[in-house]
Parts: sequence; structure tokens; C-alpha cells
Amino acid sequence: MESKYWDDLFENYDSEILDVFKNDKRGIVKSWITEVASPNKSVADIGCAIGKWLPLLSSKFKEVLAVDFSQNFLNYSESTYSHLSNVSYRYADMTRKQKFSNSFDVLLCVNAIMMTENAKREIFIKNLHINLKRKGQLVLVVPSYESALYSDFIFEQCKEKSRKSSPKKDEKMNKNDFSNFRNGIVKLNTISTKHYLKEELIFVLNKIGFRVDKMDKVEYSWRTEIENYPKWLKAPFPWDWVVMATKK
Repeated sequence: MESKYWDDLFENYDSEILDVFKNDKRGIVKSWITEVASPNKSVADIGCAIGKWLPLLSSKFKEVLAVDFSQNFLNYSESTYSHLSNVSYRYADMTRKQKFSNSFDVLLCVNAIMMTENAKREIFIKNLHINLKRKGQLVLVVPSYESALYSDFIFEQCKEKSRKSSPKKDEKMNKNDFSNFRNGIVKLNTISTKHYLKEELIFVLNKIGFRVDKMDKVEYSWRTEIENYPKWLKAPFPWDWVVMATKK
């Protein structure tokens, strides 16, 4: 998932990428941001993409930095939200060591740490830790491995009941895919992405120097997983993990 991938995806971003801001059924990420926000605090949106979170952040924090490693996304965000005077923009590859000029009170990172290489993910999370003030807070959203397994199970149930329900992907696993899946690597729209177990995520954050304060599900409609999903399909819904963590 190099910068070229995201640059190429730019034109079809809304149709290809799940909009967490819009689809979060309970609005839990927004509520957690509000919980840690203050007009005296600074915040950075790490992996801001096309800037869906910037108006909310701008209204609740003194200073906002939007960070991404797709120049197309940054250009779009800066043009779209030019009226937000307290937002600045920075190109940065968070899989390489990054130290910004100022540390932040709060970091928001929504589905940006999805690369398949463990070393790159570790550097990314270390960069989050480095660029937070001591006792600063991280609001992190990542794909759930448990949800991916659950969604596959539900799809099989749907196939048994109706031939009309179809997934956004319906591919048989080869041996390499199976090996990846054991390590939480799941294909989304043909792109391999990292998904996290709950306990795995807690372990990784603790290892790097965060204290996990709380963790919950960001729940989505079944339409994000199954096209023409049957009306009988209710909760539990598919989900991402959201974590609030404090820098020790």
C-alpha cells in the first residue's frame, strides 16, 4: 500500500473506501474525539485522506495538522477546507521515522495502519508515540480480524438462504492467502490489508509505550460487507476496533 496506490485511488475514493465518519452507526469515534477535545489543545489527523474529520477537529481544537502520504489527498483537503483557518497540512510517510516540529495533545488515526509488513506497522505506531506529548491521547481505529472472520461466516449463512446475496469479494483462498489470513492479512478490493485481534492490538500498543484506556467496536451496516444483504440480517454488525490510549 504505497503512496502511488492511494494517489491512483483518489478519483474513486468515496466508492472504494469505507467512510468511517459517515457509517459509524453509534457515532462512537466522534464522541471519543469530543471527550478528549479542548479549545486549548492541538490535534493531528494521521492519514487524513480526503479530510472527512477535519471540520469536526477544527471546531473542537485550537490547532489541527492534517497528515498524509498521498499528495493528491492533501491537495484536495487543503482546497476543500481552505476556510478552516486553524488547519495546516503536511506530507509524511509514517512508515519511516518522523518527528514533527511540535508534539500534539491528541492524535487521531483512522484505518491508516493497514500495511502488511509488520516492521512498517511498528514504525508507524512508534511515530504516533514520538509525536504525542507525555500523557497525550491517541484515538485509533483499525480493521477488526474478528469481524472479518464473522463476516465470512455470515456470508456463508446468506448463501444458504438466498442466491441473491453476494459479497463484495468472493474468492477461493490459495495456500498463500491462507497463510496471510492466519496473520490477520485480509484482502479488501484485491488489496491485502492488516486486520487486528483485540488482544493483539492491546499488546502492540502496550509494547510501544501506550496505556490502553478503553476499547470498543465501531459498528457498520451490513451493506458495507454484503451487496443486496437480506433484511433479516441484523445485529451483531460488522465492526472496526476503536481504541483510546494514553502515552505513558
